[in-house]
Amino acid sequence: MPSAPLHLDTPLARTAPDYSASGKPLWLKLDAMQPSGSFKLRGVGRLCQHEVDNGAREIFCASGGNAGIAAAYAGRALGVPVTIVVPETTAADVRQTIAATGANVLVHGAVFDEANAHAVELARSRKASYVHPFDHPLLWDGHATLIDEVVAKGAKFDCVVTSVGGGGLLAGIVEGLKRNGLSDVPVIAVETEGAASLHGSLKANERITLPAITSIATSLGARQVAQHVFDLPKQHPVESVLVSDVDAVAACLKFADAQRILVEPACGAALAVADVHAGLLARFDNPLIEVCGGIGVSLEKLRFWKERFL
Repeated sequence: MPSAPLHLDTPLARTAPDYSASGKPLWLKLDAMQPSGSFKLRGVGRLCQHEVDNGAREIFCASGGNAGIAAAYAGRALGVPVTIVVPETTAADVRQTIAATGANVLVHGAVFDEANAHAVELARSRKASYVHPFDHPLLWDGHATLIDEVVAKGAKFDCVVTSVGGGGLLAGIVEGLKRNGLSDVPVIAVETEGAASLHGSLKANERITLPAITSIATSLGARQVAQHVFDLPKQHPVESVLVSDVDAVAACLKFADAQRILVEPACGAALAVADVHAGLLARFDNPLIEVCGGIGVSLEKLRFWKERFL
């Protein structure tokens, strides 16, 4: 008997056509309302459950923040200790939030890649389970449940807009579309300038590694996407677009006013598409935006970003 999932079936909201420059009513899948604050609990929870069901007594995960708190939440729910390795770029308040959820937090390395290598080594040395934040088939299987839920609600949509970091969410959305007979529904993959590893890779026709992440949207800060994600556009219609940090912050503020929900700029990137790339959405009648959420936001941060960018 499989364990009950740790994530929630999140609400699906609908905007008025005049919400954005696209002039289209938008479906909003509100994964910002997951207990961990982001969509990450879908896949991370699924993978942690699998590991514990197969005998794991301790879990290690590397994360800039959102996968970390999802793993911490999962570990607490499953009754196993969790250690999250974060890079130095992870803000102090995010580290505190992860620790408050019950995980041990270690800071290692200047970037995610270094934190990740350390987490892998620690897990190996302790014979513990290692949970990758975006590159694992069970993660994608967990993230795919967001499409299952939208379909189960009977909502008709003809494209999906999502932010992309390492690409786990994109991989899950494509899997969800396939398993619901929606392989013709395109996905618009959004990154911010300065965190555009997928966009750069598709342009170069090979997986590139960014020299650094220079965007405010640090949750999108994977310097290289997973190989599976780089290959996805060969199997499924995926359009890669960019927005600026200014666009992402403006979308966060607009969304907070309209929906009374705070999201971080990594999520604001997807929300910005309906204004910044309105012409792209004009081809569709019922776009679905994955509101992925994120814990790296507060009223104070929104005020600071507004003063800095707008």
